[in-house]
Amino acid sequence: MLSKTLYMRGLQCPKSLWLDRKQPEVRTAPSPGLIARWEAGNEVGLYAQLLFPGGVEIPFDGHTKVEQLTQTKDLLAKGAQTIYEATFSHEGVLVRADILRKTRDGWELYEVKSAAGVKPHFPDDVAIQYFVLTGCGIPLSRAFLVHIDTRYVRRGEIVPLELFAMQEVTEIVREKQAAIPEELTRMRKVLAAGLPVIDIGPHCTNPYECDFKGHCWQHIPEHSVFDLSGRGVDKWDLYRKGIVRMDDIPLEALNSAQRMQAEYYRNRGEHDDPDAIREFLDGLIYPLCFLDFETFDSPIPPFDGTRPYQQIPFLYSLYRQDSPGGLLSHSEFLAPPGIDPRDALTERLLAAIPEGSCVLAYNKTFEIRVLKDLAERLPKRRERLLAIAEGVKDLMVPFRRRDIYHWEMNGSYSLKKVLPVLVPQLSYEGMAIQEGREASLAYLALEKIEGRKEREKAEEDLRAYCRQDTLGMVKLLEKMRELADSPTRKR
Repeated sequence: MLSKTLYMRGLQCPKSLWLDRKQPEVRTAPSPGLIARWEAGNEVGLYAQLLFPGGVEIPFDGHTKVEQLTQTKDLLAKGAQTIYEATFSHEGVLVRADILRKTRDGWELYEVKSAAGVKPHFPDDVAIQYFVLTGCGIPLSRAFLVHIDTRYVRRGEIVPLELFAMQEVTEIVREKQAAIPEELTRMRKVLAAGLPVIDIGPHCTNPYECDFKGHCWQHIPEHSVFDLSGRGVDKWDLYRKGIVRMDDIPLEALNSAQRMQAEYYRNRGEHDDPDAIREFLDGLIYPLCFLDFETFDSPIPPFDGTRPYQQIPFLYSLYRQDSPGGLLSHSEFLAPPGIDPRDALTERLLAAIPEGSCVLAYNKTFEIRVLKDLAERLPKRRERLLAIAEGVKDLMVPFRRRDIYHWEMNGSYSLKKVLPVLVPQLSYEGMAIQEGREASLAYLALEKIEGRKEREKAEEDLRAYCRQDTLGMVKLLEKMRELADSPTRKR
């Protein structure tokens, strides 16, 4: 028995299909982030059902496939007009339709996605459902993809008709029907034979990152052609020519940034440009505030005035320094979970940033977007917030320009790559939270923690992570001042 999910997996990679059925133990366990996306997708599906209220849902948990098929058949026989998760089987393929709705012209099929638009592979998802349902004698008149409309702004209760957008895909889905039997035959031949001999390729991550990638990529060494930063050279073309290790890449094939990365890796090189660093430092004024936000997002806007997938700040950390090398003061705010954090966070933040000070962020685009969203939320604070946003300086700039570069940065200028190299005592290793997505998930999980000590520990882990980012900026700036006072180095 194949399923819609297995069919989509087989379209992406036959080897992945075989491993899923024959050798599932080599699968990489889903990350907490992926599990969170699945849970969010389930929530989106429930809201989508409200587009056509009054339907009957075929239960999933605790029910066998046979029971689900039987319940669907019974509902159809009784004249049900709308069914959620209707279950059908045809030609050895099992599918569950998110929404099946009867109209005067026949049945309409709705596939619900939590994405913000229609992606190229989505019609294949609908096509296999169309194949199975029509094979079972269901007269389908139209087929639709339902996705999140990011223009929606929540005002009170969620309005499903405004939250979602629909795109009809009937014609493209019908055009795909002729190829499906052949695809199913091919997939069954794959499953009946031994492990397919298929090399790694772009299909490993497109349209989804395969959960067998870790198994299939075992032969790729650390510091490979795939670690080259940016676009530049075609990495897959080099791989197909047998060029895998960073050491083996022909330098003449690379653009300037990639060539620098490869050369410095080979030579274990590093360099800094004091003149360029001083130029950046001269653009800073005091008081100087080092700012970092932590945010979460959701396809379902959680509060009034929020949009789907809007980054909502729940935590900030800010170090303040009134003169070069002066004493540091620290401010931070972690919002209680479950309530709109933006008002209280904004008031604390504005109290911590003196008028006329310079705010420094790492990758300022993110902080600026958060500040502008807060300005939209709070008209009385709009002018001040926009003034701060307008003046934010970006500590990432000297590293993006490679005024400072070390081979261990591996072509990256992200804080997580730069900080451990230049300020090794501030490594993220061993911390309970080591990246932003983990912080978002930890914050959303706070409400579920019942024990006081466990909750206090989780809250401190969040503060410690955000504090590490801002303290890291402080220490990076100190290091930059040292380098600015030194002769030009390249070795």
